[in-house]
Amino acid sequence: MSSFYSHGKLLITSEYAVLAGAKALAIPCKKGQHLNFQLEDGSKELSWNSFDCEGEKWFEVNFQLPSFKITKSTDQSTAERLQKILIFSAKENPFFLLEGGKVETYIEFNRLWGLGSSSSLIVNIASWAKINPYHLLNFSYGGSGYDVACGLAKGPIFYTKKQNKPKVESTTFSPIFFEELYFVYLNQKADSQQAVQDFDLKKVSSGIIKKLDYLTELMSSTTNLNEFEKAMEDHEKIIGSLINQRPIKEVLFSNFPGKIKSLGAWGGDFILATGGDTIKYFEKMGYTTIVPWKKMCLVV
Repeated sequence: MSSFYSHGKLLITSEYAVLAGAKALAIPCKKGQHLNFQLEDGSKELSWNSFDCEGEKWFEVNFQLPSFKITKSTDQSTAERLQKILIFSAKENPFFLLEGGKVETYIEFNRLWGLGSSSSLIVNIASWAKINPYHLLNFSYGGSGYDVACGLAKGPIFYTKKQNKPKVESTTFSPIFFEELYFVYLNQKADSQQAVQDFDLKKVSSGIIKKLDYLTELMSSTTNLNEFEKAMEDHEKIIGSLINQRPIKEVLFSNFPGKIKSLGAWGGDFILATGGDTIKYFEKMGYTTIVPWKKMCLVV
């Protein structure tokens, strides 16, 4: 059996602007996704089963090889998206899936959390097919590619994409004030693919990129919580003006005593919140998925 694994992802800085070349701080999650393939000699059928973090099967599809014709599925749109990904992979590597077998995927986090269920799958399929994961991402979901970089990383990274080429630098980011940092799920999933399509890259000037690069470096290196929180606020103002949205703290949590920063596409998935009373505050507000920094982030 062939087995592959990749991590989930969190974009800490430069959301949206990373598409225009801003330097981003990104962190792989402790949890990710497994893909196992059991070859069946001579078989011309590929059986695919996907399981969620509770061990429940959420998707099933069968393909006929070598055409990748769908012969059975529990979700046609998901099956067709996977079909296109596998066809592209086979074109990139003509030796991929000449014979069939059984695939099982297991995701370790809630699929609705926006932690990279798609990107970790892309990384696993690319590893399995021995092709470039960034090429596969561009063909399938698009985006900056930081999520693919996280899937492959062993710890925090700086990610920059300029002239369509990804640059990944390992960094050591484990703030001494980590016990004050929490990730809070906003009870709704953001459509990051749509957010990427809607964002106007022309709005990101070289001056904005310089400011975000500075804040990325500052947030990754400071040992002072107050300085970190000030950088969070400054970052929110810059991105808010870029996408014509008010920061989430102003909209929903104006009486929260700590600081809040949106992560990824604004309006869903997780936010980063600081402060000792974070858990009590958000639980009272009806947001019960609150993950401490150390439980979420893969740090070295």
